[in-house]
Amino acid sequence: MKTIKILLFGLLILSSLSITAQDKTFEVDVIGEGDPILLFPGFTCTGDVWNATVNELSKNYECHVFTFAGFGDVPAIEKPWLPKIKEDILEYVSQNKLENPVLLGHSLGGALALWMAADGNSFKELIIVDALPSTGALMMPNFKSEYMVYDSPYNKQLLAMNDADFEAMAQQMASSMTKEKLNQEKIKNWMIQADRETYVYGYTDLLKLDLREDLAKINSPVTILAATEPYGLDMAKSTYELQYKALVEYTIEFANGSSHFIMYDQPQWFIENLKNALND
Repeated sequence: MKTIKILLFGLLILSSLSITAQDKTFEVDVIGEGDPILLFPGFTCTGDVWNATVNELSKNYECHVFTFAGFGDVPAIEKPWLPKIKEDILEYVSQNKLENPVLLGHSLGGALALWMAADGNSFKELIIVDALPSTGALMMPNFKSEYMVYDSPYNKQLLAMNDADFEAMAQQMASSMTKEKLNQEKIKNWMIQADRETYVYGYTDLLKLDLREDLAKINSPVTILAATEPYGLDMAKSTYELQYKALVEYTIEFANGSSHFIMYDQPQWFIENLKNALND
């Protein structure tokens, strides 16, 4: 009987550990010393997307590099994915007593940073890398947040897609996001590695997010580093002006000729403008 009780107790502990692991919304690597910077990657990317950036910033800053659940080797969580991540990051900041951190986010990570700040949280600075407050509005005419639902024909199609077709789709998407083949392969592999339900439902969370009016609530300085491709500088300027018009004040720099992954296409320009933003 005693042996059975011990076995049952062990199973309960394992079950508890399993639940905790499945509920973890991100993993963080902390590198360097100094004032804290939280680095949020884009959709499907791991924290490795920031490697070159961290090599520079960690000389003077404490870099908290995130990889979100369902991406890389981090186990998936139950939806809603993005709201859980946001709340847990705020808890992470509080628990680790990170005073007035800088938020640096690319794409999805940039939208997440805007959301955290628009909710009334105070940060030293936001540095937004090729991200918009409403990705859905960019992609769809007459966009409304409530149109974005998990149970949609498109989502069902993605969930049912076989691995070969999904890889072909990922390859095509990656080829438009950066110029060098090696970096395209890296981005494609992150997409393939991502948990499929996280890919589908997590992207629905992103599309549903519409912060255009809420930008007026942000009280932190905002610097935007924006790509111009594939539609050119004039279109990029028009898009950013329209989407960020409710933000009272911000600084924007355009990486002319760069695709979505500015840190890959124009690494020197990116680091220089990043350091300028931090110094300002």
